[in-house]
Amino acid sequence: MRLERLNVDKFKVFLTFDDMQERGITKEDLWQDVPKVHDLFRDMMLEADDELGFKVDGPIAVEVYAMPAQGMVIIVSKGVADEDFDLEGFEEGYIEMQVTLDESDEIFYTFKDFEDVIGLASRLYPFGVIGGSLYSFGGQYYLKLEDNDLENHDEDVVIALLSEFGHSSTVSIHRTDEYGKCLMKDVAITQLYHTFIKR
Repeated sequence: MRLERLNVDKFKVFLTFDDMQERGITKEDLWQDVPKVHDLFRDMMLEADDELGFKVDGPIAVEVYAMPAQGMVIIVSKGVADEDFDLEGFEEGYIEMQVTLDESDEIFYTFKDFEDVIGLASRLYPFGVIGGSLYSFGGQYYLKLEDNDLENHDEDVVIALLSEFGHSSTVSIHRTDEYGKCLMKDVAITQLYHTFIKR
């Protein structure tokens, strides 16, 4: 579990599928109100307090994004108490949460070196994967593949290749899109293959 402070009232947690497996939590459990999910949120709040100094003293909003083959990104924001929130009845040790769940269809991986991206393209292109968008941000490279890029391909094989050259990104595509630079749009694997491999 990795935590990152986004601003005074918001932090992000990245949970890999390995983290979830260690806790005995499946992706489906997060959509349900089960004790082990409560334990996970309690641990997240304690860790956020220890590591980030993030104190919860009222209602919070929790956004959970499931990313295929990568894990979960959970964004926790301190909320302003709405009219329905009964501060009088707010008991010590309890937190009111408003939870939003979303599932992303994109696969987003990060690479330290451009050579790794070229090496990946040399393996994906012959396999028939030709799409994707390539970004640079914070001295690293990011490749986004969407559902339609993987049609008629074995997703597990593609993810195994991605993992051979890079790592699943804990930075969101939205942040990369806003603060990074898009180097190749929609057909990155094809462009990389024809520019650097088969010239």
